[in-house]
Amino acid sequence: MFKEADIRPEELMKGQAERLAADIQRLLKHKQNFINVACPACTSTNHKQIYEKNGIQFVICQSCDTVYANPRPRPEHLEEYYQNSENYSYWNKYIFPASELVRREKIFQPRVQKVLEICQKFSIPTNTILEVGAGFGIFCEEMQKTGIFQRVIGVEPTPDLAQTCRDRGIAIIEKPIELVAFDNDSVDVIVNFEVIEHLFAPREFVTKCYDLLRNSGIFILTCPNVKGFDILTLGDKSSAVDNEHINLFNINSLARLLESCGFEVIEKNTPGKLDAELVRNKILSGEFDVSNNPFLKLILIEEWESKGEAFQNFLSANNLSSNMLLVARKQ
Repeated sequence: MFKEADIRPEELMKGQAERLAADIQRLLKHKQNFINVACPACTSTNHKQIYEKNGIQFVICQSCDTVYANPRPRPEHLEEYYQNSENYSYWNKYIFPASELVRREKIFQPRVQKVLEICQKFSIPTNTILEVGAGFGIFCEEMQKTGIFQRVIGVEPTPDLAQTCRDRGIAIIEKPIELVAFDNDSVDVIVNFEVIEHLFAPREFVTKCYDLLRNSGIFILTCPNVKGFDILTLGDKSSAVDNEHINLFNINSLARLLESCGFEVIEKNTPGKLDAELVRNKILSGEFDVSNNPFLKLILIEEWESKGEAFQNFLSANNLSSNMLLVARKQ
């Protein structure tokens, strides 16, 4: 069974927490200049406050149930945050190398196969694939190994990560996707994994990706699902709720955003594998109390060994995981 510690080694996470705290303090220096925004999914301004975490206020849209940071850091605040992040530098230097083999086997290789299956299912040409937010470069590297796409290109604006990608032999563009230009009809597939939740203006991002794709090209993305088990159960105690995840969509609200930008949503599911364990770990650490919830206590503690994996499979199969995947086609 896939475990949280496989990708977040416990002995390294204390150092990560310290660096994240320093990043948050730098971000909050701009708090008086944060800006109010409409719902990133449906543009409604009808919302109510739901919780505050790491100095960031989160609201829930009364129209589509998207949870989002409001007011939020301005684009220049976010650019400064990511360019100078101690947290990302620490991940790049310590956590990712320590967990790379497991991530490659359990996350990136299955992700590559899923993308190729989608391309085959919908008869998508395999000339050029573009990954927005290439991170440590493993997806692009694994996709290159298949030899199926003629061109594999990564977009990664964070300097340390961009250099890591180059060191892996990946063609990388070190700038925000909004500043990227290609010949018309040159990109068949755009993928992005855990990116859209970080962005100041998701609608602009989706529109840009739509413009870069050729007609009938596809857009594949993953991100947290705010109506998944982990987030619904833990609320602001969930690790998916943090100062960086300023847009927490649900399946329907994200589909609504994609469709409003011209896409046709052709597949949506929740392939996440860690919800049950993430909640279990919060219980074991004392951060989440289930003394008044005998069902969760039974499944996640008392009979975990016999029922935990089956429970997680149930969540994933019924669109109840807190990680979702959507596929959309340019019409």
